[in-house]
Amino acid sequence: MAILKIARMGHPVLSGVAQPVPDPTAPEIARLVQDMRETMEDAPGTGLAAPQVHVPLRLVIFTVAEERAAREDGAAGEAVPLTVLINPEIEILSDETALGWEGCLSVPGLVGEVPRPTHIRYRATDQHGKAIEREASGFHARVVQHECDHLDGRLYPSRMRDLSRLVFTSELHHLNAGGNEGSTE
Repeated sequence: MAILKIARMGHPVLSGVAQPVPDPTAPEIARLVQDMRETMEDAPGTGLAAPQVHVPLRLVIFTVAEERAAREDGAAGEAVPLTVLINPEIEILSDETALGWEGCLSVPGLVGEVPRPTHIRYRATDQHGKAIEREASGFHARVVQHECDHLDGRLYPSRMRDLSRLVFTSELHHLNAGGNEGSTE
């Protein structure tokens, strides 16, 4: 197992479209998933996409801790155990969008307010070849969309409507002092 180097904004691997994983159960995919897990936990992060560790494959991992789900979504928040999505597809289930603060391991030290659909369905395969299909809302949906954007060469700043809401993490408290709630991934 290894902690992998995380690509930062500007690296070409983050702007390309990732390739499908031909065999989700291949030993090299199991190794990559384990290395990505260690890397995400070390960072620490909520999710990580393979392109972020210089591997242009359609693979993401994420988790939503119970306390994070409660903080982001209140009583409606749902914890999600570590999840591996290989070759994921997202279907938007609602026209409703919400603004939320997002951070990214590939854009260190910054957070931005990003609009995202609030209700989605995603389909994928896990590392054991098992099909996954889930509906997600709130923070869970935000995390999945954020990580899957990496597979299409997008970073969250490109989704922002107002770049004045792109701030250094260390300055976010100034916005919160004005009554704006915010959190980072």
